Amino acid sequence: MGSDIFGAAMLDYLNNTYKEDIVTRSSISEDDTIPVPYLFRDYAKMPIIEQKALVLSKGKVLDIGCGAGSHSLYLQEKNIDVTALDSSKGAIETCKKRGVKQTIHAKILDYNTTTYDTLLLLMNGIGIVGTLQKLGDYLQHLKSLLNTNGQLLLDSSDIIYMFEEDEDGGYWIPPGKDYYGEVDYQMQYKNEKTNTFPWLYLDYNTLQRAAIINGFNCELIVEGEHYDYLAKLTVAKQ
Repeated sequence: MGSDIFGAAMLDYLNNTYKEDIVTRSSISEDDTIPVPYLFRDYAKMPIIEQKALVLSKGKVLDIGCGAGSHSLYLQEKNIDVTALDSSKGAIETCKKRGVKQTIHAKILDYNTTTYDTLLLLMNGIGIVGTLQKLGDYLQHLKSLLNTNGQLLLDSSDIIYMFEEDEDGGYWIPPGKDYYGEVDYQMQYKNEKTNTFPWLYLDYNTLQRAAIINGFNCELIVEGEHYDYLAKLTVAKQ
């Protein structure tokens, strides 16, 4: 992704030098912003999907793509054994400063040290996969991090609503993509920009098919207010 945009923004917020938000540019929409304070929200301000995922979290938990550590802090307060993992050095520094006790600075594909009862991939954390073609590799790796009877909780969105519908009820999808949920992003904070990087949004049926192919059961737990959902994946019994 290049520059540690999220890390820099979160540390500014912690140090009371926050003055602007993160700007996002994508291949499917106008410029948008991610308000930095939102990354520090407490449980009451989280969407129902995230709240439900936290309630379902059990045993030893790995919070993948933990960001500012809001989910980890909530679980920690509930005396759950949680570890926050992020590839952003600034995110991990932020988590430590906020009081998260167990942190790992790593990319998830590079991490294979311990196994867990719950893996969390929230705020469309599965987006890190980038393209549909890589989804199987990620699911196999995540499966290797699960204990017996463990669970993977993830949320994503079906972004088909972003595309124009034609008279026949079909959608016009830009050329050059294998799947409409593959989006190219660039982020900017102050004068720093990331390189363009791929991000994946998954409709539930596509996730379910990939899960089954890769040896998981897939269950739709709750649907959000805007084409989003929470799913639970568990390893299928042989």
